[in-house]
Order: sequence, then structure tokens, then C-alpha cells
Amino acid sequence: MDDYLASGNRLRENRAAIDLDLQKYLQACKRRWLPATSIFVITVSLTASLLPFLKPSYTTEGKLLFEKVDKTSSLTGLGKIGNLQSIVANQTPLTTEIEVLNSHPLLEKTIKKLQLKDNKGQLFKPEDLKKKIDIKIIGATDVIQISYKSKKPQEAADVVNTLMNLYIDNQTEKNRSEVIAVRQFINKELPEIEKEVLKTEARLRKFREQNQVVDLAKEAETTVLEIAALNRQITTLESDLNAVRAQSTKLQRELGLNLEQAMTVNILSTSPEIQSALAELRTVESELTNQKKLFLNQHPNIIALENKKAILENLIQQKSREVANNRAVIPYGLLQSRDMKANLVEEFITSAIENLKLTQQLASLYQSRDIYQKRSLLLPKLQQQQEILERKVEAAKATYNTLLTKLPEVQVTENKKTDNVNIIQPAEIPEKGSTLKHIVVLLLGIMLGLFLSTSSILLLEIRDKSLKNLEEIKELFAYTLLGIIPSLQQNKSTSRKKDLELIIPEVPVRNAPNSFIGEIYRMIQANIKFLSSDKELRVIVVTSSVPKEGKSTVAANLAAVMAQLGRRVLLIDADLRQPVQHHIWELNNNQGLSNLLVGQTEFSPAVCQDIEHLEILTSGVKPPNSLALLDSQRMSSFIQSTTDKYDFVIIDSPPLLLTADALTLGRMSDGILLVNRPEILDRKSATLAKEMLERSEQNVLGLVVNGINKKEFNSYFYHAKTYLTDEDWSDYTSSSSPTPLSKLFNIL
Repeated sequence: MDDYLASGNRLRENRAAIDLDLQKYLQACKRRWLPATSIFVITVSLTASLLPFLKPSYTTEGKLLFEKVDKTSSLTGLGKIGNLQSIVANQTPLTTEIEVLNSHPLLEKTIKKLQLKDNKGQLFKPEDLKKKIDIKIIGATDVIQISYKSKKPQEAADVVNTLMNLYIDNQTEKNRSEVIAVRQFINKELPEIEKEVLKTEARLRKFREQNQVVDLAKEAETTVLEIAALNRQITTLESDLNAVRAQSTKLQRELGLNLEQAMTVNILSTSPEIQSALAELRTVESELTNQKKLFLNQHPNIIALENKKAILENLIQQKSREVANNRAVIPYGLLQSRDMKANLVEEFITSAIENLKLTQQLASLYQSRDIYQKRSLLLPKLQQQQEILERKVEAAKATYNTLLTKLPEVQVTENKKTDNVNIIQPAEIPEKGSTLKHIVVLLLGIMLGLFLSTSSILLLEIRDKSLKNLEEIKELFAYTLLGIIPSLQQNKSTSRKKDLELIIPEVPVRNAPNSFIGEIYRMIQANIKFLSSDKELRVIVVTSSVPKEGKSTVAANLAAVMAQLGRRVLLIDADLRQPVQHHIWELNNNQGLSNLLVGQTEFSPAVCQDIEHLEILTSGVKPPNSLALLDSQRMSSFIQSTTDKYDFVIIDSPPLLLTADALTLGRMSDGILLVNRPEILDRKSATLAKEMLERSEQNVLGLVVNGINKKEFNSYFYHAKTYLTDEDWSDYTSSSSPTPLSKLFNIL
């Protein structure tokens, strides 16, 4: 039973959703009926006007059978010539042949042969003929069917037969031309390939000669062995050289001579003149020693011997330079001790000569090893280059041999017929034509008209993102509806500076308190009163989602109607960015809320009174940062203080989506009254405004839908005409005398 009831509820919900969508669609059709009907009538009319021009069409068809090529071609190695094969794996060869049949050259030949002309007497273009020809594959066969429609039965048959015959001729000529092209190619390429073979062989020979290549593999093996042998010899010589260098260093240290000095000593030791002078010098030195024992240094004998000694020493040095060719200066004291060190000098010279000899041998071995190592590093590159050249030679020879072998086979194939397609059904002249297209065209016209008209409605609705009526606003916001206000005529004025039309909000409650529009605002006031039974709503923020929804007008009239009921009301213009209330009530805005919040003025001088029980606090001078003033402790304290003096405080705030002022003021008040206007508010802005209110956890009192068009408004209040007088009923569309403005502003 419960399941039955649940299914019944779901059925009713689905039915309600369907009825709602249908109702929306009908409303859209009602709004857009004129363009939709116009498009439908024009489309059907244009389609009907084409029917007299439609004539019966005649259709005929022909069939082509495709067969495999004779096996002789495959035996010659040229089986691809004339054979049906596809390059693409998922495509059949017959699909390619269909494209050949639809090719422009074949269609142009058919047009010229049959002289096919259009209604203007001009020859068909290939694109025009292609549209009228239908070519398809019959089932899983190798048969292609060609169909053609024409208003002339003879022309239909001629086009199909001509196209098939031209295709067969084209295929025969193509196959033969392919073989001829292959033969000509081979005859042309054979000499060139032969030259290429000779050229690559010459390059290979030149490479081997330049790089002294005989057998690179054996050369690489030999090179490794030679490098190893040289390394062993180098090791041995380095050991011997180190021993010789050690001995030479030891002898040099004992002698205190370098190699050049030792060689000079060896040369001087064999000179008779130097030896004679040395012997005489030793005699003088011995005599000088004996005389110094007998006489003082100033004695003539001592001085004479000293002079003789100096002369002999100079003579020895001079002779030494002459004998040694000035290679090195040797002290004569060293020459005097030559007998004791003669063997050491000879050993030192012999060791130095051996050192030089071993050094030269070692350098020669190093040089030989470097040559072998460079060659070993070059061998892989030479091996690679040789392989490349050898491959080129082999490739050139293979190509040459292949072409030489294929030449006689191509000559045999050239003289053989290779047709693989036959006509199995020629096209016949059709006897009956078809008139079904008249009905089809008319039905298509009706369907197209319905489609275009429906599409125009949808496109117009899609482009128009605004909320159209009261029901759409109620459905989207889902807040309590407190009242609906009809669209009023607004006074207009012209700016002298910019020549722009200005809209001046009115207060019809003040101008015509007994009118029907006054009753509407009184109903709104009553609905607000009944929202809360335990706590009276005294501070109310009036705002809208976007500009130009009439929230300032609603705030002014709501404050006026409360005052007319004897309530003490304070109307605060908290829209510090684009204030309007001072224009509505024609007040001076030099002092107001902004001046009060910054301490420039007191409350009493800033507040103004227009009607009894209603006081108005304008916005004041425009501040640089309005949110900083409204979100201050001073503003909160000010609102709290007003509740002691007034029964109701109506705050006109900026739109929700433009500033955070309304949300800030909403937290200081008892609730927010949201004003919406169809055709002004779009769905996206409304959704965003609702999300902002929910996210900030504002107390939304309800909706006031402003600017309802007269037709929709009358549908809700059609009983009012029977209750009110004609004068009261017409008052809500009346306008007051225009009020001049000093500057441009828009209704908010």
C-alpha cells in the first residue's frame, strides 16, 4: 500500500513537472508567436511555390563487374599492374574505383561527349553531374552499380552507358601506359645505375689506396700486438734510463761540475801548454811559500813572486779559453787536481752520453707507439666507411641486376591486354518517371517551417536571459511573496549637458493616498507586520539584486504608507554611492548619513520631514569608502538609537551584486526586503544574489515584485475592477507633474 501511494505521488510530481514545462513553453510561444508564425508561413509558402517547377524524374542504372588480373602478370613479377589492391588496410579496392568514376576528368569527358547542358543552356560542371550520379557497391560482391536521375529518359541511359565505357577505356589505357612507363623507366635508369656501380667501386678503391687499407681486421689485430711490444720495450728503457740518470747525478755531485764543464776539463787535461804552465805555477807557489817564511809581504822577492803567480794564472785561463773554444771557464785549481779526478770525469761523460742515447731511443719508441695508437683509433672509423662504401656497391649492383632481369618481363607484359572490368548490365531507357518528390518536398517544407519557427522561439528565449514574469521570480527565489506592484509611468526630464532622458521615481502613495497603488503598499506593510508574531520587525533594509529594479521607489512608498498609518517612520538613504531619495523627495543633500557618521553634523539638522510622521535622512556627501562607514560601530549604534524614537526604520541600500553594503546593513537590521523586477533581472544575477543571501545567513523577509506589466497585473487583480471605482483603478497608471533634476541619475 505504501509503495502504491509513493508511486502515485511520484506520478503526480512528474505530471506537475510536465504541466509546468508545457506551461513555460506555451508562455514562450505566446510571447514569440509573431516571429514564429511569420517564419512558418514564409517557409511553407516558399516550398509550395517550388512545386510547379518540379517535373517527373527518370532513373536508370548500369553495373560493372571487377575481376582479378590474369596470372601472367604475377609470374613476370609485375602483378601490381592493373590489379585491384588497396593501400589502406580497412578500405576495399572497389571504393577507390568509385572515386575514379566520380573523378572530374571522367565526368568532363562524359559531359563533352553527350553535350549535357543545364536550364540556361550551358554545359554541366563536373560538380553538378556528380550530384546527380549515385555509385555504390552491391552487397558483398565485386559489382558496382551506377544510377543517374534526369528529366529526360534517353539522357539518363546515355550518361550511365557513356560513363561506364569511358571508364573501361580509361582503365585499359592506364594499364598499358603504366607498363610503358615502367619499360621506359628501366631503359632510362639502366645506364645510370651502371654508372653508379662503377662510381661506387671507384670510390671504394680510392678509399683503400688513400688509407692504405688491405685487411682492416688483420691490421687491427697486428696493431694491438705492436702496441703491446712497444709498451714492453718502453718499460725496459725507462728502467735503464733511470739507472743511468742516477749514476750521472751521483758523479756530477762528486765532481761539482756539469756536463759541459766536465767535457772542458777532459779537453784541457790533454793540452801540453796548459800542463807546462800548471807545472811552472806549482813551482812559483812552492817558492812563494818558502820566501814568506823568510821575508815580509812587502819584500821585493815576495812581490815579484806574487806578480809572476798572477801572470801564470792569467796565462792558464787564457790558454784554457783558447783550447776549449770558450765553452766553459774552469778554475786552474781544478786543473791542478785533474790527476785525482780524471777517472770520475771520464765516467761522468760516459754516463751522460749513455743517458742521451737512451733518451733518444725512448722518444723514438714513444713516437712509434703514438703512431700505432692513432692508427688503432682510426681503424673503427675506416671500418665503418669501408662498410658504407661496400653496401653502396652491393645496393647499386642489386638494383642494376633487378632492372636488367625485369626488362624482358615488362616487354612481355606490354604486349598483353590487362582489362579487369566488364559491363554486365548496360543502362536501359526508363519508361516511367516519379512524382513522389512533390509530396516529399511539401512535407519537408512543413517540417522545416515547424523546425525553424520552433528554433526561432528557442533562440529568442535562450538569448533573453531575463526573468519574464512573477512566476519565474517566485520559482527561482522561493521566498515569501509580500506584494506585487504594477509598472508605473515615470516622469522624464532632459539633461542640458548630455541631452539624455532621465527617469524620476515617484511617490504615488503621497500624491494619491486613496488610489489602488496605495492599497497595494498597505498590503505589503500588513504582510510584513504578520511575518513575525513574537517580535515586531522595526528595522528593514530594502535592496535589490541589480540596479533599476525600483528598490528606492519601493522604500520611499513603503515608508510613506507606514507614516500615513500613524507610525513614526525614519527613511534612511544608505546608498552612499548612487543616492536617490533626495531626488524623490526633492531635498537638499548637503548634510546626511555620511556627514553624521563622520561626526560633521548632528542627527537633528541632517533629518528632514516631508509628510507627517515621516522623517528622511538623505545620504549626504559621497564618501571615498562607503563600506567603511556603513560597517562601523557608529552606524550600528546609530541604528540601535533610532529604534527608541521611531516605530519603523526603512533603509534604502545599494544592490546586492554591486557592493557589500546591503549585506552589512542586513546584519544590523531585523530583515531584508528584496525587490525584483521582471525583464530587468536575469536568471544568473538572481541565482548569484540568492546564493549571497544564503551564504551570509541573512533574514530575508520576502519578495516585492515590482514593475509587473499591466496585462499580467490585471490577471492577478481582475476582481479589483468590480470592487473599485474606475477613478481609483486608473490611478495606479497616472503620473504627476515632472520634477526637474540638476544631474543625471538612474532609478535603483
